[in-house]
Amino acid sequence: MMIWAAAILLATGFVFSALATPVTRRLAGKVGLLDIPARHKTHARPVPLLGGSAVFAAVAVPMVLALAVVRFWAAGHTPPWVPESLAAHVSGAAAVAPQAMIILAGALLLHVVGIIDDWKNLGPWLKLLAELAICIGLVLLVRRVRVLTVLGEPASSILTVVWLLIITNAFNFLDNMDGLSAGVAAICAAALLGASAAMGQLFVSAWLILLVGALAGFLPYNSSPASSFMGDAGSLVVGYLLGALSCMTTYVSPGGTYYLYGVFVPLVVMAIPLYDMVSVLTLRIRDHRNPMVGDRRHFSHRLVRRGMNVRTAVFTIYLCTAGTSIGAALLLRVDDIGAVLIFAQTVAILLIVALLETGEAKP
Repeated sequence: MMIWAAAILLATGFVFSALATPVTRRLAGKVGLLDIPARHKTHARPVPLLGGSAVFAAVAVPMVLALAVVRFWAAGHTPPWVPESLAAHVSGAAAVAPQAMIILAGALLLHVVGIIDDWKNLGPWLKLLAELAICIGLVLLVRRVRVLTVLGEPASSILTVVWLLIITNAFNFLDNMDGLSAGVAAICAAALLGASAAMGQLFVSAWLILLVGALAGFLPYNSSPASSFMGDAGSLVVGYLLGALSCMTTYVSPGGTYYLYGVFVPLVVMAIPLYDMVSVLTLRIRDHRNPMVGDRRHFSHRLVRRGMNVRTAVFTIYLCTAGTSIGAALLLRVDDIGAVLIFAQTVAILLIVALLETGEAKP
């Protein structure tokens, strides 16, 4: 029964996003919310934004409706036709509903910030300040959103805010080529889903299933040549959700022998987006440029300059992300030697990326 519930959630996110994206595309065209080609852009014509609104709605609307239903059922109104395997989780889902609404509120605020930035260009520092305020609010209000709790509350809270900011901006940075950020995010969400499901965390798994479905429904419109872009309104929300859900996942199996390595799962899963952000920031700072101003120094741009077309470059990055994600999924189960091999594999993939980035560009 749980498999069927997961399939319904996945299909709901997919269909909602696939149907909503054309609507947001038309709306963006009517109000003039378009991504105009510029110096660091790869597309040749204006492309409607607001695709991120379809992705956000495909996650938020089903989640709100599901939470409303479980709260109603938990109040003693569970229908007799609900299978026992599902009914057993109703009270637990109802208990975490307030946390879910706070997470959604943060996503909504980021979505609004992203729309404003797509429309008027807030500037990088004002946008970063808004992100910081939202991430701090989330950490203060939802105690379950934490990393490395063994370090104690103050250190864990600070590290959690830093992690949320980094992941939010990593996927914002990665949104530089058709289908790139959405596709990589879908792969990362699927890998985190595998980890959360393996640990029996149904609440986090439900979020991730909806996110995978929403991104998959959007990708046909976002793949090269894209007819719709997520914009900051989408990439910020996707990064925020991945950051928050990765914090909420428990990677420690009670009584497990190899639990220590599980804490590295999010880092390994999102190694490619993190590498791209760190390398681009390093290059900009080295050349005395504003690190928050876009350019064409990303891994994807380097691959295109080396002769790949956009589709091939994006698929190459998909494969690199899948390579690190497959290894990450095994970290929950491996011994010392297995963990070393997975870390070595991740480093090897990143070194391949570095070699491609530093190679001789095609004239």
